[in-house]
Amino acid sequence: MAVASSGSAYLLLDVAGTACALPRSAVAEILPLPDLHTPPAAGGWLLGFLNLGGAPVPVIDLAILLGLRPAVAAPGLYAHLALMQGEAVAYLVDRVADLMTVPDSAIRQAEEADTLNGCVAAELVLGERLVHALAPERLLTAQERIRVDALTRAAAERLAALPHSV
Repeated sequence: MAVASSGSAYLLLDVAGTACALPRSAVAEILPLPDLHTPPAAGGWLLGFLNLGGAPVPVIDLAILLGLRPAVAAPGLYAHLALMQGEAVAYLVDRVADLMTVPDSAIRQAEEADTLNGCVAAELVLGERLVHALAPERLLTAQERIRVDALTRAAAERLAALPHSV
């Protein structure tokens, strides 16, 4: 892990061979890919739901959402889930590669209009590499959030209707 005197912490990710990053403060936990509940309405970038203590958490394939991989591709052996802080959503990534403090001088703000919904907040200059720093709050559009929220409520109702084990 690289440490700098002044900067921001990022989780470096492999998303279908593309180097991306999420702010460390936005990620609650990194999980291995478990079995998911996949209702008939899931598909495309919504892989299904993770049952987290009785609450369904939507799992979104970040590579498919960003158009980096076709929806028919299966997750790889080393795939991880990035469970987001306070959002009740998890993003599937091919691999969480590292946790790094990036010096302020290596962070270049991106133009919001240059990416879909402004989902790339900055570019991290790491040696010869350029890494897309994602803005988690802008990965889904407002309409996508509404649909995911509705499917999550339906999944919660289905879970609640199941008999409780003793």
